[in-house]
Order: sequence, then structure tokens, then C-alpha cells
Amino acid sequence: MADNTTLTCIQQGRYWYAFLASSLIFFGAGLIVILIYRLIAWFCCRKKKNVQVSYKSAAKQSPSEPPPAGPGRPGSFLNKTPDPEIGWMTEAKDWAGELISGQTTTGRILVGLVFLLSIASLIIYFIDASRHDEVETCNPWSTSTTQQVDLAFNVFFMIYFFIRFVAANDKLWFWLELFSFVDYFTIPPSFVAIYLDRNWLGLRFLRALRLMSIPDILTYLNVLKTSTLIRLVQLVAYFVSLWLAAAGFLHLIENSGDPFFNFSNPQKLTYWECLYFLMVTMSTVGYGDIYATTVLGRTFIILFILISIVSFTSCIPEIAEILGRRQKYGGSYKKERGKRHVVVCGHITYESVLNFLKDFLHKDREDVDVEIVFLHKGLPDLELEGLLKRHFTQVEYFQGSVMDANDLERVRIRHADACLVLANKYCQDPDQEDAANIMRVISVKNSFSDIKVIVQLLQYHNKAYLLNIPSWDWKRGDDAVCVAELKLGFIAQSCLAPGFSTLMANLFTMRSYKPTPDMPQWQTDYMRGTAMEMYTEYLSSAFNGLTFPEAAELCFSKLKLLLAAIEVRQEDTRESTLAINPGLKVRIENATQGFFIAESAEEVKRAFYYCKNCHRDVTDVRAIKKCRCRPSLQRTEPLTGDDKKDKASLPKTETPRAAAIIASAASSILPASGRNTALSQDSMRDMPPLPSMSPQPDVPSSPTDEPRKFDSTGMFHWSPDHPIHEVLMDRNQAMLTGMNNHVVVCLFADAASPLIGLRNLVMPLRASNFHYHELRHCVIVGNLEYLHKEWKTLQNFPKLSILPGSPLIRANLRAVNINLCDMCVIVSAKDKNLDDPNLVDKEAILCSLNIKAMTFDDSLGLLQAAAPVPGIVGRKDRTRRSLF
Repeated sequence: MADNTTLTCIQQGRYWYAFLASSLIFFGAGLIVILIYRLIAWFCCRKKKNVQVSYKSAAKQSPSEPPPAGPGRPGSFLNKTPDPEIGWMTEAKDWAGELISGQTTTGRILVGLVFLLSIASLIIYFIDASRHDEVETCNPWSTSTTQQVDLAFNVFFMIYFFIRFVAANDKLWFWLELFSFVDYFTIPPSFVAIYLDRNWLGLRFLRALRLMSIPDILTYLNVLKTSTLIRLVQLVAYFVSLWLAAAGFLHLIENSGDPFFNFSNPQKLTYWECLYFLMVTMSTVGYGDIYATTVLGRTFIILFILISIVSFTSCIPEIAEILGRRQKYGGSYKKERGKRHVVVCGHITYESVLNFLKDFLHKDREDVDVEIVFLHKGLPDLELEGLLKRHFTQVEYFQGSVMDANDLERVRIRHADACLVLANKYCQDPDQEDAANIMRVISVKNSFSDIKVIVQLLQYHNKAYLLNIPSWDWKRGDDAVCVAELKLGFIAQSCLAPGFSTLMANLFTMRSYKPTPDMPQWQTDYMRGTAMEMYTEYLSSAFNGLTFPEAAELCFSKLKLLLAAIEVRQEDTRESTLAINPGLKVRIENATQGFFIAESAEEVKRAFYYCKNCHRDVTDVRAIKKCRCRPSLQRTEPLTGDDKKDKASLPKTETPRAAAIIASAASSILPASGRNTALSQDSMRDMPPLPSMSPQPDVPSSPTDEPRKFDSTGMFHWSPDHPIHEVLMDRNQAMLTGMNNHVVVCLFADAASPLIGLRNLVMPLRASNFHYHELRHCVIVGNLEYLHKEWKTLQNFPKLSILPGSPLIRANLRAVNINLCDMCVIVSAKDKNLDDPNLVDKEAILCSLNIKAMTFDDSLGLLQAAAPVPGIVGRKDRTRRSLF
């Protein structure tokens, strides 16, 4: 019945032109008003300008007569032309601008509401287009619910249109913008429909163009944050809005027919069929099942193909590229309940990650449920990606910057046990690398000050910057591992105790060995020693009351473990300190943690499970396992807040205040560096610190010793400042000194080389536990310009000499009696011009081969030696060499 009524109504006449005319009249009238206003404003401004010119000419003709007073008069207080928009117009403009601004809450709400109502109006159009076959219907407005709702929406759009018009700076440009045309062709026809009691679908599909404002709205709501995501939403919104609007126009002209044929050739197509047809056309498939039959429809399709194919071929590939470029390693870390993780950042490459994982995930470690989260700004290469896939159950990689708080939140830095910052040992500028890592530490600490940070530095003097970070606290576990300081410290200790650096390197390195039948016994024993590392474990109650020697003897004889140190709590502060072989004065308390040298974490479990009643007669150490009668370990005193936190944040076999896995943080020290536990801050005091070189009073140890001075800490021998020229000598002077049992430092560095930190090498050789006459003279052979840069930190050490020249020149080596030295140390600085990292040690290797190839008449040295010195002794060389 309704269709028959509509058909009868349409036969009486179509009024589509009335709906369209209302839109064109509204647009044309507004445009004419704006142009007339601009013409009047231009004419008035030109008239004022002519008046000002007449004022100037009159002033030149009669300077004694002042010109008439006025706001435009030259020389008056207000010299510029007044703003035509003053008073209430300016206030209204500012009010409207604040109301629709996306920077205010009201503006964001208003823009979002307009968008939602536009989508709702578009949905109403879809309903009307799907319900009726005719474009123009004669349904009374009072009985049409969709028309009534759409009218209410259009009233709101009209109010919003006038607010935007008032806020616009350029009214003409506003009148010609896209969203204004959407309002012209959708708002006036809804009022005409009430008057005519008719409904014309018309151009209501233009509301689909409002989808183009989705990126702006989502940006206002802080949903879109990255430029890639914003661009993706822009492309999708542009493509979809063009598709929906073009389908609506094709639906209009195909269902209406050609007006010059009196609408006699319409084609009944639903809106959804038009969508399908245009998608097939844009994709250049063209099935041919649906096609345009009207002249206007075919003309539109020709134009649409020219526009849409260009848009389709540009938007779709770009959308696909963005989606394909979508960060494979984006997203956020999903922390599982009860599972811990550590964040590793800094220098993330295949080599550094491989060395880190070899140590952290070594099979000798106890199975610890800790995930490793790598955060790096770049995508992993194929090698690194393959490595990550092999360890996908325990390793995750995220692309991002540690300097971005959002990326730190993605890796859940607040819930991480620790954050490790790795350094690039092959960098050209170590100071710049350290500065970058220190900035990473600052960023992490600013994000979450309570997290434990272990940073790897290349230069020892850069450690001082960390102390200026307010939240940096070594008591919480923060630590800095200086590569150069550790290397030089080990070499210096090797000068005093040959083999020390090898011993420490073996302890720091996670290795496993497999003996072979043809391997000599000494090599089997040595490889077994290299497979041992340092582990920590709580001692069972069977050790309570024993002295340290008794506990060490029990561990060695019964458990086949080497107990090197224990954790001792001070009685006054109850803070834990590391006591290395404390002797008889310390007894084992309940729940004391021991430091063991063993092959795996499983072996040290024997100390935790050992029971006097059950394991006293056991001969096979593999049978020492958990027994039923073993009491649980309870501390004799309550834990402090730091202790609780440390115990909760570290695995059972780790030191509470240790530097979390120092070998992991210092993974570039050795090719496959690592160990299970780290030396605590207290134990690191035995390593060379950086004391201030101020003297203490002379402290003679015996009447025969000459007076000597120590530094302010009393740990090192000190001498007054002396200029570098006082310690310089040439070859002749060096040969006349007749040096022997000294230390020769072969230095490869030039004036542009970064600082090595020779202070860390010389300082242990000047320890105060040596008598002054026991100090070995130290001779440095190297570039004088470079030594000028290092001299400020060396000028307070006694018994130090410098021979300028190259260590590769044999004359220089003979002048310093290289064959009579007690130790020869070869060190080299970073070579900025070195492209191949494999050649980083070329100077040290060439120097070592050069020394080994030299021949000497060693009779004088053999006569002076009171006892044979271990090393290479003979006519060629008895010098022990240590390479850095």
C-alpha cells in the first residue's frame, strides 16, 4: 500500500530540484554575503588609507598647523589601523574558538559528539536506502521515525556549523571547505522535507566524508600516538569515506534515471550492490555482473575509475606497507604471575647477546625461572633473530628506546628484577659510549628509581658521573662494571701474583669440559679447573657453630666443595659483608650464605642438603640430597627491608647484594665471559679504588726503611706532585740505570687515542701492604703526547719512569732491560681507524712476538737473580708478558 502511494505521488511530479535548490541557495546566498562584506571592508580600508595620505600631505604643506585628531592620524598614540572586529564580535570569535578547539575538554567532547552523530545520520541513510527502492518517497514526516531523528541531528549540525563559522578566521575559506559542503547538502533538505511531506535520499551519503575526521578525533583522545599509526588511520579513513560516498552517488543516479530522459531509464540497485560494484571496479577486476546503465552513471564511472584507480593503487600499497612494516617486535611484555624478568639494553648485537645468553642460560646454572627482555631501537638482523628463536622460551625482544618512557613501560621496567646496560667494546669513542650508557641509566632511574641497574662502562673516570644521579644507590644493588678498570686491575695483580688474571678469567667464564682419553692428565686437571665458577648457597644447620677453617675442611673433604668466603653480618648494623677466608675468629651462624668454587649450581646444593645424621657415613657425594630429618633454615634475626627485597628479587643461588650477574653485564671482557655470582661492593674494595692523592704523615715501618707517605685512604704509596719531565729519560739514561726486577709497560697509543686509565694498572703495584723497598720500578714505553694526558692521574705515584718511543723498536726495549724485567705488560688504546674488530689486538701480538724473537746476553740477569723466576728463562727471554 505504501509503495502504491509512493508510486502515485511520484507520478504526480518529482520535487528533487526543490531539495537540491535549497542547498544551492543556502550556499550561494552565504557566498554572496561574504563577498559583499569583503568588498565593503576593502573599500573602507582604502578610504581610510587615502585619508591618512591626505593628512601626511597637509602636514608637509603647513607644519605649524596640527592635523585633525583621530585614531588614524600619523603621529598619534595609536599609529596602526584599528581592527575591524572589535568588541562583542571578537569575544564571540574567541568563545567559539575555545568551544570547538581540540585542546579543551569541551571542544574534544563536542568534536567527538559531532562525529558520532554523523555516523548515526549515515546509519539512518543506510536504513532508508535499504528500505525503499525509490530515491524519492511520499512518506509524511509525522509518521517517519527516521526523518524525525535525522532532523534532530541536523539541528545540532546546524548549530555546530554556525559556531565553526564564527570561530573561522577566514570566512570565505571556511565557506568553501569540504565539511561545509557536507552541511550544505544535508541540513537544508531535511527542513524542505517537512514542508513538502516528502523524503529524498539525495546527498545524505555525504555524511560518510565525516569519517575523514577519525584521525583527528583519535589524536584528541590520545589514542593515536605514533606517526605510523596516524598515517595508517588517515589512509583507511580516506579510502573508506571515498568508497561509501561514491556508492551513495551511484545509488542516487542509477535509481533516479537520467533527468534529460525524464527519469525513464532507472536501474534498481541497492546501496550494497553499489558498494560491491565500486570495489570490483577499483580493484580493476570487473566481473561484469553489475554495471551502470544510465548516462550519468556511466559518466560518473569513467571519472570514478580515473580517480579511484590512482587512489587505490597508492593507498592500498601504502596501507599494506605500513601493516607489513608494523613492528614485529612491538607490543608490550606480558608478565606472567610469579615469573620474573630482567631488562637488557644498550649495545645489542648478535655477538653481545650470544655471549650474554651463553653465560646467563648456561647449563651449569640452577634452573631459574627468569625471562630476559632485550630492548633496542633497531630490528634484529637475521643472525640475531635466529638466536632469539632458539631461546624463544626465555628470551623476548622489543623494538624501542630506553630513553622513551613509553617503551620502558612496554617492557614493564617497574616490575623487572634488574636492568642491565651493555657497552660496545669496539666503539671508536669510549667516552661517548659511556655518556650514552649513563643517559640510559638516568632514563631508567627517572622512570622507576627503585630498580636495580647494572651498567657497563669502558672508562673508569666516567663512574663518577653515576654518583650524581640522586636515585643511584649501591646498597640497593646498583653497580657499574668498568671494563678497562677490571682488565688493568687483573693485569696489575698478575704482576704481583703470576696467573691471577688467568684464575679470575676462568672463574668468570661459564665453561663446560669433556675429557678425552688421549688428553694428558695435567690438561684434564686444568680443563676441569676452567669449568669451575663461583656460586652461592646457604649452609645447612650442620655447619652451625663451626669456625670457617672447620667449615672449609668439611666442605672439601666430605662434600668435595671449595668454600672461599662467607657472608658475615655485622653485630651493630646487621648489614652483610663478604668475608674471604676470615679465619678462626668467625663462626658459622644459622642460614649463613657461603661462596663456593664448583663446576655447577647442582654441586653446591650439597652444602644446603648436608645433614649430620643422614650423610655422616656417605662416601658418594652424589648421594647427598634432601633428607626428611633436615630442619628448615630460619634466620636468627629479622630481615631488614633491603634484605627482604634482595631475597625476593634474586634466585636462591645468588648473592643478596651482589652485582646481579657481573659477568653478564661485563660480557665483553672475555670472549664468553660470565659467572654465576658477582663480587659484592664490600669485596670490590679489595680491588683498586680511586682515592684522592693527598698525603698522610710519614710512617716509617722500621729504622732501616726510608720515610714514605701514603694517600688519604692509607692504601697506596704516595709522592708529591712532580712534572712529567722529571721522570722522562732517553735510551742512554735508561741503559745507565741498570734496571732489573722491574715492570715494563709497552703502551700503544697516540695523541688522539682515548684514555686507557693507566692509574688502574699502577695503583695496585703501589699498594701500602708492600714496603717501600719492595715496590717494583715501573717503566712506561710509549707515546709522550698521550702520556701527557694520563700524567695527571699518575703524577703522585713513586718509582715511575717514562721512555718516549715505540715499543716495537728493539732499541727501546733493550734500553729498559726488557730481558731483566719481572713482568712486561702490553696495553693498547682504541684505534678509531680500525674497521675490522678482529685486528684490535694486532699491536699487542706483534709486540709479544717481537720480544720473544729478541736475543740477550742474560748472564748479568742470572747473577742478580737470587732465585729462579718462573717464566721463560734462557738466552732469549725470561720476561713474563701480560697482554691487554
